[in-house]
Amino acid sequence: MIISKDVLRVVLFPLIWIKRRIVSLWWKYLQVFNLRKYADVQYYQRLKKRIDWESPKDLNEKIQWMKFYSDTTQWSRLSDKYRVREYIKEKGLESLLVKLYGVWDNAEDIDWSSLPTSFVMKVNNGSGDVLICREGIKSLNIPDITRKYNDLLKSKFWRLFAEPHYSIIKPCIIAEEMLDCSNQCIPTDSLIDYKVWCFSGKPFCIWTCYNRTPETVEVGAYDLEWNYHEEWSVFTHHYVKAKKRLPKPMCLEQMLHDAAILSNDFPEVRVDFYVVGNNLYFGEMTFTSKGGYMDFYTDAFLRQMGDMVILPSRR
Repeated sequence: MIISKDVLRVVLFPLIWIKRRIVSLWWKYLQVFNLRKYADVQYYQRLKKRIDWESPKDLNEKIQWMKFYSDTTQWSRLSDKYRVREYIKEKGLESLLVKLYGVWDNAEDIDWSSLPTSFVMKVNNGSGDVLICREGIKSLNIPDITRKYNDLLKSKFWRLFAEPHYSIIKPCIIAEEMLDCSNQCIPTDSLIDYKVWCFSGKPFCIWTCYNRTPETVEVGAYDLEWNYHEEWSVFTHHYVKAKKRLPKPMCLEQMLHDAAILSNDFPEVRVDFYVVGNNLYFGEMTFTSKGGYMDFYTDAFLRQMGDMVILPSRR
């Protein structure tokens, strides 16, 4: 008996829908009741290998271990894009901070009239939600932005990559100075991120990201003497090989010095900077780069960086 395609569709569609619904509910269950298991499953799906929880070795594994078995109280404070400013001041590095124009707990409370012509706006506990305003508030759809940011304040961003330290950050909206990406070492469409990997207060390497779009970002890896290392990277459809090598930043020595100060109390952290007009600015501190599912470095390099991480005592 030959079964027509139309009949197959009628029979199979409900089964496929039910399967997808069951999988979706299972993911949500793990996110709420067993976040470590959620991380375990997600790790396998993304990287096609299991986490060695008993003896973590590479950087991804050690980040996963620390997320669930170490004291991440300070991670929560310093991953907060607003409250980290206090830490920068405590370390005597206030000059690294961009200007802060406002802080709000509710998008409906934003004082739009107080903002300058150009600024950036974001939530303090998320990623990829930056509003860039270059031409004043008249160019913005404020009702839409208000709805968007109120939704972001309610979102459970920490569940996406199983990052429990984000869950205790009190969400807020901040508006800051917009740095001029045209005043950098090379022409780019976005700011150049200089991401300094540090282990126990010692800078190890610098990863650069720029020309960001929703689909891609150009990346490159450098050592502390600013030698380029293509062999450290795995380029993907999103993380693409940078078209140009970046010149050595004139303030590289200061960047590494300040990164060492900020990272001194932690087994590992990535300290991000911008360089505009040869002036150094602080970006953020990240303890769980890509949630501990990094696929843009080779296995050998992830193991090399993992060897630098001295795990703290298990809590």
